[in-house]
Amino acid sequence: MPFNSKACGAAAGRGKLIKHLRTHIGGKPFQCNVCGATVTSKSRLIRHLGTHTGEKPFTCNICDANIAAKGDLIKHLRRTHIGEKPFRCNVCEATFAQRVSLTRHITIHTGDKRFHCHICDAKFTEKGSLTRHVRTHTGEKPFHCSMCEAAFGESGHLKAHLRTHTKEKPFHCEMCDARYKFKCSLAIHLKTHTGEMTHHCDNCDKTFFHKGSLTKHMAVHTGQKPYCCHVCDARFARKSYLTQHLRTHSGEKPYHCHMCEAAFTQKGALSRHIAIHTGEKPFSCDVCGSNFATKGNLTLHLSTHMGEKPYQCNICDRAFAQKGTLSAHLRTHTGEKLYHCIKCDATFAHKRTLTGHLRTHTKEKKL
Repeated sequence: MPFNSKACGAAAGRGKLIKHLRTHIGGKPFQCNVCGATVTSKSRLIRHLGTHTGEKPFTCNICDANIAAKGDLIKHLRRTHIGEKPFRCNVCEATFAQRVSLTRHITIHTGDKRFHCHICDAKFTEKGSLTRHVRTHTGEKPFHCSMCEAAFGESGHLKAHLRTHTKEKPFHCEMCDARYKFKCSLAIHLKTHTGEMTHHCDNCDKTFFHKGSLTKHMAVHTGQKPYCCHVCDARFARKSYLTQHLRTHSGEKPYHCHMCEAAFTQKGALSRHIAIHTGEKPFSCDVCGSNFATKGNLTLHLSTHMGEKPYQCNICDRAFAQKGTLSAHLRTHTGEKLYHCIKCDATFAHKRTLTGHLRTHTKEKKL
């Protein structure tokens, strides 16, 4: 015999109704003994614990994907292989593979945003969205990686991060053999098959696969540099550039080589370094056949064939084949010295000059 919720009229068996009522009253009696997170049901606690242990005991018999919980395996089968969407919207007839997706969709019609942030004026349709938003204020990161020291504000971000350790690539292209760790990477890749580039720059002829790339590109035209270093007042067009720059002050080198003790400030520098160990040079020049360890080095090399110098100084008439060379040249005009010695107070305009200076402290001779 079904029981009805007095709050929303939902009908379910007694056990499921008790779980459902907790979504209204906010009861979360089940607590994680690793990070302290609380959830509404025992099954959700089991799924949550899997984010700490990395355990995935359920295997899809179609594609061999490993899944943390039986319910998630059922969802995976519905969404990926069967295409089943049993949950239908009674307003617009849209269908969904999961009930929670339907619930989220219905708020588009109702406009209901009953969850309010107590710190700012933001409003949300779901309590989970509010919880995640509040963490942007508090800085709380309850989801910890069991393989490194990384921590995250959302469980989905932890799951995505874990793939950097496991090398799992669950998202595959149906048009070729490409596989990806992230769904968004697959979506971008698919556009290489369709030729779809939907975001166009109004100032030049460039087009982009996604809006974020266009936004970053616009800084080339506007010259806007909203990100400022609090140590030396240097300004940057992108937050990632500022993050990398701050490491020149702090000396932080978060990217470590697993083959030797070398450490680097940028992931790209680590990738280039690892190629020294492996000797791998997968990028070949179509003009002369030269091989390179990174795509960036190949791109720089191609400019020697084309004679192209697209990066022009806006102070004098000099032009350069590489953006980095232009950036270094501009410091001869501005006098800016980004590179600081960690042993003394000396500062330098170019990294190579700093490297040479550091040898005066270590007594190391240049090879």
